[in-house]
Amino acid sequence: MIARLKGLIDEIGTDWLVLDVAGVGYLVFCSARTARAMPGRGEGAVLHVETHVREDHIHLYGFADLREREAFRLLTTVQGVGAKVALAILGALAPDELVTAIVAQDKAPLTRADGVGPRLAARLLTELKEKIVTLGAPLSVVPMADGAAALPAGTAGADPNGGAGAIAGVAADAVSALVNLGYGRADAFGAVTRAHQAQAGDATLETLIPAALKELTG
Repeated sequence: MIARLKGLIDEIGTDWLVLDVAGVGYLVFCSARTARAMPGRGEGAVLHVETHVREDHIHLYGFADLREREAFRLLTTVQGVGAKVALAILGALAPDELVTAIVAQDKAPLTRADGVGPRLAARLLTELKEKIVTLGAPLSVVPMADGAAALPAGTAGADPNGGAGAIAGVAADAVSALVNLGYGRADAFGAVTRAHQAQAGDATLETLIPAALKELTG
């Protein structure tokens, strides 16, 4: 199985490229994001590769970094999400943006990808909310006790041992308040997370909402 390729860019398209490795040209499918990150023709590049072997073909999928490859693997565990749709999602969302959308249970960012409608977006959110921690996101995610959207471990009110215990009434209330003000759930979640981190765990609802609003409007 091929896990990594290093060579020269021979051809490049919007979602594919040909990498010349010691005179052998490998056709590698990739997200639009990875394709944009590649250098020009004739220049050196390294791709992390996922190899799919089927009865009638062998396909190589390439990624600019390991987190994108992990996101691809995670997405393709969802029923109805093949390699093409997974690459479309990763072309629309960076891994960190994917994490935020899933943790915030926000369908809107996912539906920006070709081939992802509201029903598939909802399935992605449902099936991945317990798995997203495997992406090794900057957020250390633990699930809400009632199975609702998760919040970062270490949020005020969370289990100090980082377990899946009581999560953050304060952070959850702050996110709800921002959503009620008209902000998107993913944007609100990200702003509350950044504001909480800046307050070094001393956040209260009275301090968190203004700080999160500053993140959103700053």
